[in-house]
Amino acid sequence: MLQAFKAYIAKEKLFLPGQRILLAISGGIDSVAMAELFFRAKVPFGIAHCNFQLRDEDSDKDEVFVKDLARKFKVPLYCKRFFTTDYADEHRLSTQMAARELRYKWFEEIREKEKFDYIATAHHLDDQAETFFINMMRSTGIAGFHGILPKQGKVVRPLLFASREHIVLFVKTNHLIYREDRSNQETKYLRNKIRHELIPVLSEMNPDFKKILTENIFRIREAERIFRESVENMRNLIVIKEKDRILLSLKELMKLDPRATYLYEFLSPFGFKFAVVSDITRALEEEPGRQFFSPTHRVIKDRNNLIITHVKPGTRINIDTNEYTIPDHTSCLEEPIPLTLKIIPKSQEFQIDPSPSTANLDLHKLTYPLKIRKWRSGDHFYPFGRNHKKKLSDFFTDQKFSIADKENCWLLCSGEKIVWIAGHRIDNRFRVTPKTKEVLQIRWLK
Repeated sequence: MLQAFKAYIAKEKLFLPGQRILLAISGGIDSVAMAELFFRAKVPFGIAHCNFQLRDEDSDKDEVFVKDLARKFKVPLYCKRFFTTDYADEHRLSTQMAARELRYKWFEEIREKEKFDYIATAHHLDDQAETFFINMMRSTGIAGFHGILPKQGKVVRPLLFASREHIVLFVKTNHLIYREDRSNQETKYLRNKIRHELIPVLSEMNPDFKKILTENIFRIREAERIFRESVENMRNLIVIKEKDRILLSLKELMKLDPRATYLYEFLSPFGFKFAVVSDITRALEEEPGRQFFSPTHRVIKDRNNLIITHVKPGTRINIDTNEYTIPDHTSCLEEPIPLTLKIIPKSQEFQIDPSPSTANLDLHKLTYPLKIRKWRSGDHFYPFGRNHKKKLSDFFTDQKFSIADKENCWLLCSGEKIVWIAGHRIDNRFRVTPKTKEVLQIRWLK
């Protein structure tokens, strides 16, 4: 067992000789075997133990046992008690998911603070099979079928080479003492139900079932690498990152096959589930304007792109109706957008800055305080160079504004009159003319 343990660490390149490893030790048979193997392999390690306070006295006895284990090995020990049920209720999680979040967050804190190189957990081949079936019952995508990875970031699983039978034999042969978690026998948990009911039936049907499943998981993992490479190549062609949004070209998306699978891979990092992605896929050939939401992001179906923007959880998207005033003699503004304002006497040397981020206005046609606000239904203005008014909504359509563009658009107003569609067009009534004596030059510092 020890030689197989060393060989597996070397084969999977889990860590280098001399590196310090923080072992996640519950006191159960698997983690006790792992600690013994690390000790015999002479790998520097420390022990971290979580008391989730879920099993009354048994949880406290586990903690005492692990403390004794650390003394036996003469290694650093880190223990922490968690109010797991309170955390689960507060974050609306199952008890098991709450315990998972709590322990991995704490393990990483210890690893960084105490300068350990990796965190080791005692997952083994049987856990691999159980996780495969758990993920099969959930909407995980292809990533759910590669099973437990030997190395994932700063977490390593050095027992994935061994079955539960091998671990039990190692523990009994070496007369190791461990703590039995009675909840492992209860089938109310999905993992235990798979462990005690499903896998025995499959093993009865084919005694080599575990070996075959392990081989299949390895092949799926290799196929996933090919799949990921293809997805990343397409992502680089289709996904465009801008300052505050991400664009996916509709023209390029329509060329993909299978379209929904690619789109799921592009959107799942933003919290979109496959059911929502399926709706988005169907909407690709529909009229623009539809919106789709994940807990953290929004997808807008525009004319030429899918537009991804971030939204705060629970936020309802509305046009902002707040107004910001600009008093007389203001030279700069920070909110809602950064502006500089400068009064320039109009002389023969004066030249108009043609940049769309600059507005050159006749100062004496303006009424202070000026205002900045978002657009409203019914807004109109006189586009520069024209003497007839135009609805702002029609201007947006002509300029091919997306929903996000409209929401991010700011208007500079004098009284109720629109002076400048910031970054786009000034109103013709406030333009600089030969009669202008002073120019108010406003720059948007994008």
